[in-house]
Amino acid sequence: MFDLNRGPYSIYKKIALHLVLIFISFIVLMPIIFGISVSMQPRAQIFSYPPSFLPDRLYFDNYIKAWNLVSLDKILVNSILASSVVMLGKLGLGVLSGYAFSHFEFKYKKFLFFAVLFTLMLPMQVRVVPLFEFISRLGLGNSFSGLVLPFLASATTTFLMRQHFLTIPKSIMESAQIDGCGPFRFLFQILLPLSGANLAGLAVVNFLVMWNAYLWPLIIINDDQKKLAQQGVKMLFASSSERDWGIIMAGTIMVVIPTLIVFLLAQKFFVKGIATQGIKE
Repeated sequence: MFDLNRGPYSIYKKIALHLVLIFISFIVLMPIIFGISVSMQPRAQIFSYPPSFLPDRLYFDNYIKAWNLVSLDKILVNSILASSVVMLGKLGLGVLSGYAFSHFEFKYKKFLFFAVLFTLMLPMQVRVVPLFEFISRLGLGNSFSGLVLPFLASATTTFLMRQHFLTIPKSIMESAQIDGCGPFRFLFQILLPLSGANLAGLAVVNFLVMWNAYLWPLIIINDDQKKLAQQGVKMLFASSSERDWGIIMAGTIMVVIPTLIVFLLAQKFFVKGIATQGIKE
């Protein structure tokens, strides 16, 4: 009987596996590849028949036009700043609240935890009217503070950090307490270094949540100079004459690039955090 895990059969198995993975990766990346191709084609080539998948030459005018058409530099700066503030706010509050729910006992602990989880059942469309009324009463309409304030806390981050902290052996905390380690020192010097993968994953997700936000910024922000990335793409649709898809795709690609950079920067923390996941009681 042949052993598929040894000899030439294992080589064929690996080749077949890699071919399948390459094919799946190509399917997943196809929209981005097509978008880059269209963004580098002049209008005449985009609407030519038969259509061409690859540009005849590298045409960067679409990027220049998209950049200037809606002040994309200002919009990207607004998005990076808002997404970074929201990411840090969610991580900070999520770590502290998750630590409290996992390592401390206090009155109404279970009730408060379930109250936090209940907010996960409320979609943004349900909360948007009371949120708008609340922010307006605070006088924060059409401002950066009003834009990021409703996103600074996350029930999802609190829940995931609590669940992760519960997986860390209690013997570590007991040993730290014997050595005179206080609660905050235990959090910052022991728990957080053991949570690299979780923090990196949540940082990327929370950054993307704000980066991709459309409804709330659309409602709270009226000034074009204060709008975020998704509103900038919408402005390209409205501003470009007769749906110039080269300009629209160029703007879309430039909006996607910062999110790819964030993911690449967070990769090393995933790897570093995985090395600490084998701790047992």
